[in-house]
Amino acid sequence: MSLGNNIRALREEKKMTQEKLAEKLDVSFQAVSSWERDEYKPDLEKLIRMAKIFDVSLSNLVEDEKQDMVIEQAIFDWRHMKSFVKTSAKNCGLTETLKALDYALEAHDGQQRKKSEVPYIYHPLNMACHCLAMGIRNDRIIAACLLHDVIEDCGKKPEELPVSERTRELVVLMSHGKNDKDRDEIMKEYYRKLSLDAEGAFIKCVDRCNNLTTMCWGLSRERKYRMIRETEKYILPLLNVVKKQPELNDAAWLLKYQIVSMLEIYKTML
Repeated sequence: MSLGNNIRALREEKKMTQEKLAEKLDVSFQAVSSWERDEYKPDLEKLIRMAKIFDVSLSNLVEDEKQDMVIEQAIFDWRHMKSFVKTSAKNCGLTETLKALDYALEAHDGQQRKKSEVPYIYHPLNMACHCLAMGIRNDRIIAACLLHDVIEDCGKKPEELPVSERTRELVVLMSHGKNDKDRDEIMKEYYRKLSLDAEGAFIKCVDRCNNLTTMCWGLSRERKYRMIRETEKYILPLLNVVKKQPELNDAAWLLKYQIVSMLEIYKTML
């Protein structure tokens, strides 16, 4: 598509009139109309401002042709992951994981991942599968992966969880308040507590690794930048805590490779 067609398509996607866009850019609506008809081209400063308004990269705004590629929202079927976790837990005697699996399936029933039709349980199941694939057989860790969002997103209380006190502590450690006004202070304290617990730090790193794989379709451009900055500031230092735990050392190396690789790709694309 031409630049003019791109501007019109992105403006309509934002449900914005030509007049509203013109107001945000300090130009007349006639100027916007002429851009969309490809009679004139906006200058670089206006292009940069439009990219921010539309929450896209500058290249996405000006490129002539959109690449016809499909973004998969779910790489694996959550039912297959459930079977894998259940079978692995039975074979390895992970009793807490088996209880946590049934509880998480019920707690997240009907919930979906942001801006998708993917069942929310896909996320905790993916984390559990990730741990098992890395050779982790710690019952507390895998159970806590499955339950890590039930307090924050499902309104469950720690004492309701069908697991040991230590596993409950890990789930509580993964939960934090949601207040954008005081977010910096909340996050600072949240990660400080995680840095004192190697198992909790590991679960958080697995959580972030999984969230990075899906943020391409689930987050706005601004939130992607925030995710990158937060990951570099808090998550990478947590991996140094994880590496001090012998049973988690190899997995920590792999997580660092995966996380840093994704960050560099995102920074290049953004």
